[in-house]
Amino acid sequence: MASISQPHPPSPSRPRSRQGRQHPVDQWLPLPQLALYGFQHILAFYAAAVIVPVLLGNSLGLTPEELVHLINADLLTCGIASIIQALGVWRVGARLPLVQGVTFTAVSPMIAIGLGAGGGTAGLLVVYGAVITAGIATFLCAPFFSKLVKYFPPIVIGTILTVIGLTLIPVALQDAAGGAHLIGTPEYGDPKNMAYALGTLVFILGVVRVGKPFLSSLAVLLGLVVGTGVAWLLGDADFGAAAEADWFGVSTPFHFGMPKFELLPIVAMLVVMLITMVETTGDVYAIGEITGKKVDSDTVARALRADGAATVLGGILNSFPYVAFAENIGLVRMSRVVSRYVVVAAGVFMVVLGLLPKVGSLVAAVPAPVLGGAALSMFGLVATVGIQILGKVDLRETRNALILAVSLGAALLPTTVEPFFDRMPDDVRAVLDSGITLGGLTAITLNLLFNVFTSRTTMEIDWDEVEKAGS
Repeated sequence: MASISQPHPPSPSRPRSRQGRQHPVDQWLPLPQLALYGFQHILAFYAAAVIVPVLLGNSLGLTPEELVHLINADLLTCGIASIIQALGVWRVGARLPLVQGVTFTAVSPMIAIGLGAGGGTAGLLVVYGAVITAGIATFLCAPFFSKLVKYFPPIVIGTILTVIGLTLIPVALQDAAGGAHLIGTPEYGDPKNMAYALGTLVFILGVVRVGKPFLSSLAVLLGLVVGTGVAWLLGDADFGAAAEADWFGVSTPFHFGMPKFELLPIVAMLVVMLITMVETTGDVYAIGEITGKKVDSDTVARALRADGAATVLGGILNSFPYVAFAENIGLVRMSRVVSRYVVVAAGVFMVVLGLLPKVGSLVAAVPAPVLGGAALSMFGLVATVGIQILGKVDLRETRNALILAVSLGAALLPTTVEPFFDRMPDDVRAVLDSGITLGGLTAITLNLLFNVFTSRTTMEIDWDEVEKAGS
């Protein structure tokens, strides 16, 4: 693919645009190149795109047919959302090469909301009510939030991303053991399940280790394919549903019924979208730096409006909250293909895939242990990005250290003291029984308390005294 000529983005040290010359981000490439580079985005995006509906569907106990519908709805909405974000409609869309996908931030809260409402499709209806409301709020608050970026410094963003990764890793490990639906049965934690998960993970690591950059970007997708293939050969993967599925199908609005709007689940999803807005803001500035395209508060506001509109659309079309995918931002940086119309082409591919139930059936056939092995690497990388950001923070300063320490403690509370949350009303549990929600809220609140609403006095940890005390 490197042999195809492509205008390179201007270096950050050079002028970002020249008078009378179109910026590379806005250049329309020949159709063959658009198709080729757009499909490359699909390959980098696909595994992460479908993992959220699969994890949620398995946790809520959906049938294979219902899970297939979730996957197709997700791909369809991803395509529409990516086209809106890259192409731009009115004041919606950043007009940058940003691929949209379901945010990992929402996984744990949505599982908690769905299970609190009884699981199955009944739980989905409460999730969709919260998703639609939070999407509307995001759209309306976009211009105001874009001016509040200064209140979300690296200590907050790094802590939130670390919390997201650490609290999602147990979800991946549950799948590695056989899936949450097997808890309490002899099959849960069966060595065979762990072998599938470990084999998938080792394969992914091997591809990253020996593969070229492009092949490495496909490591997760290849791991899912190979792991599922091995499981099929050993009789542990069933593609019967794929054979019976229709070739063409449209995700109809409110397929599972009319959404239910309940206060506390809505509050939980509003917190998710607050964290997602912080994530989107960072993504927009990152892609601006990579492409050499000027980014200001208006660009951020348009990107956030696109997130909000896509999230509302997701709730209507049986999907979930949306955010720019970091994997594809990395692909833009690696390939130096910065035209936003490439993402538009990728969006068209996603829409087509979302209209093919057979494709969704194939994804739904991926065994839970194989999915768990792949998810472990992906969720671990999310935590790693957070740690990388925290590496730029002065953690010798007591206030920063406390923000991180207390937020991590709050995030671990739901998974370490489960009986405490079991005794809460279901509505309250839907808000609090999520490490991402608790950890994110704690980081934001403590930053406001320590660094915004009070006068800042530098307090550094004396590590010599700590060492003496420890000895």
